[in-house]
Amino acid sequence: MTSAPRTAATGARPLAIRSVDHTGITVSSLQESLKFWTDVLGFEHLYTWQFENSPFVENLVGVAGASVDLAMVKGYGHQIELLEYHSPADRTILKPRSCDVGSVHVAMYVDDLDAVLKRLEEANWTAVGPAQRIEGGERDGWKLVYVRDPDGVTLEFLQPASDWEPSGA
Repeated sequence: MTSAPRTAATGARPLAIRSVDHTGITVSSLQESLKFWTDVLGFEHLYTWQFENSPFVENLVGVAGASVDLAMVKGYGHQIELLEYHSPADRTILKPRSCDVGSVHVAMYVDDLDAVLKRLEEANWTAVGPAQRIEGGERDGWKLVYVRDPDGVTLEFLQPASDWEPSGA
């Protein structure tokens, strides 16, 4: 088991966090997003829940009148929670740029970035620019790219240099 991080100033653990459970992503179509995460990325669909105007959800997310369907998928050592809200009616569709405060992305290692990009394009995900190659430093020779879906959800794909092995982090 990996030891918990400690603060530089005191050496104490900042909080008693045991592990990270999941990353939540709000989507416009749970059905389409679930299909992408399972059929294209190869994640396993664990379960789907529906919450209709539930005080539990309202109190959890801090949105009055919130109703939501969610699906949890798991793959490659991480879980993704896909959320499709049906209410309230005044929901906003955000498509933040990577530089916008609050923008989040999930990064995944791949063996063949070109093949991944081809498959993602077939699934209607778009690269925000050409794949980039890192020159120098700890990740010399790595290739990486950001892609976005029609909702504006951003994923990063990284192709490490051929001699790289994951650290188990």
